[in-house]
Amino acid sequence: MKRYTRIIVGCLCLLWAPLAHAQMDSLIFEDHHRIDSTAQGELRLNIDGLSFFRDNEYEGNLTKGYTLPGFWLQPTVSYQPLRNLRLEAGAYMIHYWGANKYPNLNYSDIPQWKGEQTQSGFHIVPFFRAHLALSDQFHLLLGNLYGRNNHHLAEPLYNQETGLSADPETGLQLLWDTQVLNLDSWINWESFIFDNDKHQESFTFGLSARLKANRQLAPWHVYFPVQVLMQHRGGEINPTAESREVKTWMNAAGGVGITMHPHSQVITRINVESSVLYYKQSAGQMLPFDQGHGFYTKADIDLGHFRLHGAYWTGHNFITIFGNPLFGSMGIHEEGYTMPDPKMLSARLSYGRDLGHGFSWGIHADLYNNLAADAHSEEKGWYREANKLSMAAGIYLRIHPSYLLKRF
Repeated sequence: MKRYTRIIVGCLCLLWAPLAHAQMDSLIFEDHHRIDSTAQGELRLNIDGLSFFRDNEYEGNLTKGYTLPGFWLQPTVSYQPLRNLRLEAGAYMIHYWGANKYPNLNYSDIPQWKGEQTQSGFHIVPFFRAHLALSDQFHLLLGNLYGRNNHHLAEPLYNQETGLSADPETGLQLLWDTQVLNLDSWINWESFIFDNDKHQESFTFGLSARLKANRQLAPWHVYFPVQVLMQHRGGEINPTAESREVKTWMNAAGGVGITMHPHSQVITRINVESSVLYYKQSAGQMLPFDQGHGFYTKADIDLGHFRLHGAYWTGHNFITIFGNPLFGSMGIHEEGYTMPDPKMLSARLSYGRDLGHGFSWGIHADLYNNLAADAHSEEKGWYREANKLSMAAGIYLRIHPSYLLKRF
């Protein structure tokens, strides 16, 4: 019995051992974008991938539950001809266990536009990135971007789960990091059209900035996040498209955050952030509301490898472009269903661990409590939607090793 007790205690100590800046979000869903100036002349093989199993037990009519079991794999070869220029080419592939057919485009609702054009076995797209460091602070990217969760968007604006279903973002990106400002600006070209195509072109402009009032590693760090997402759908050379109505939507957020670094071996970081959010339908009549707003506040506490997260959300006629529909006022499965004034409490416990040599793993469990609110549907009219408790959980293994093939 003493032997088993020592084993259990040892395992708990390994899980609890503090490791700064090694939470699940950064280990599993983000990429490092700095260029190593000492790697000039290196030809490398990079294997990037994520194996995942996520289960969403969603209740209510805003969205339905589903499971995402599978993996994505992105093997590339990179070459750094100059100290400040890196070129990378390869392919991105995704496979869901049990699936045998995929749309050509694998992003949000865009596959519906080209549902008749599919790929068999797994979904694959080419990958190419040209990364130029114009200075130590300013980076320019053409081709595939450091996108998705690397933008650090507020949860009502961007669903972290999109990292399990979205193609790599492709277009143009500017990154600017200084002592007082972190700026990420990009254009993601999601849908390209040829003459007489039957679908619309689509692109998204994004801006994610953080103005820092003091040093980021100070005991008390104050910052001001500003974020904008604008998606446009249209096109002039697709006269046979089923829906040619121009559509433009915007989400925006601005607020204030405080990060504390206690002198503690247990609590390594505390973050509190509050934001006001805005939604606008600038063109088109596809969505039921033309304008809306919301308020989101969250708190994170890091306990070694663990993170405790709690948040409160309230909105009015707010529709999220890329966020979890639980944060919106429009149901995405039941036509005509709206909840103009949603309110939600959420909580998450996550754990992430760096295994070394480019490997890491993480696990999380989420609770979403959509509070009772007035709702409207074509079948029932106006009625009182009862409190709905939703859950989600996932486990992930990230692989990101890089191997030197030759130095020129």
